[in-house]
Amino acid sequence: MPAHALDVIRDEHQALAAMLRTLMLMLAQARREKRLPDFDVLRAMLFYIDEFPERLHHAKESALLFPRLRERAPEIGPVLDRLDAEHAHGERAIRELEHALLAFEVMGTPRREAFEAAAERYVLSYLQHMAAEETDVLPVAQRVLDAADRAELDAAFAANRDPLTGHEPGQDYRELFQLILNRLPPPLGLGPRH
Repeated sequence: MPAHALDVIRDEHQALAAMLRTLMLMLAQARREKRLPDFDVLRAMLFYIDEFPERLHHAKESALLFPRLRERAPEIGPVLDRLDAEHAHGERAIRELEHALLAFEVMGTPRREAFEAAAERYVLSYLQHMAAEETDVLPVAQRVLDAADRAELDAAFAANRDPLTGHEPGQDYRELFQLILNRLPPPLGLGPRH
């Protein structure tokens, strides 16, 4: 049975929110313990965000879901415009955060505060973005999309296969997800609690 696109979107939001919150918890715990965070897992987490939500999830929302909603529910056009603009800014935002992480790793503690502040802004912005989609967009989609729309969207989003939503990672990503899962502390990962 094919996955329902709106359920896939919600599942991906939930997985990403858990990862973003875990990232912030890791940073806070490392600071409390007066130690550096695990840079390897932070890089892997940011790479995941770039590869899956930024390039796959957002692209399908902007290219497939939002145009249908503009046709069927033009009253939410301003919300979709704002979300599309955030999608367009997403790739630059993740690059800036990756750069801030690299600066912290290479330059040391003088760059810690800048990275942590950038991470906090990024996470807050992303969580607000997903909340807007969940409250302002998905209920409208549930109401206005017809059977043909749903079938096309279901097929497109079912192909996402995000490993953090329970799918087996492809061979290319297996090592990445093993690193993340084995090094992240619970509840998202299997790694030790610091």
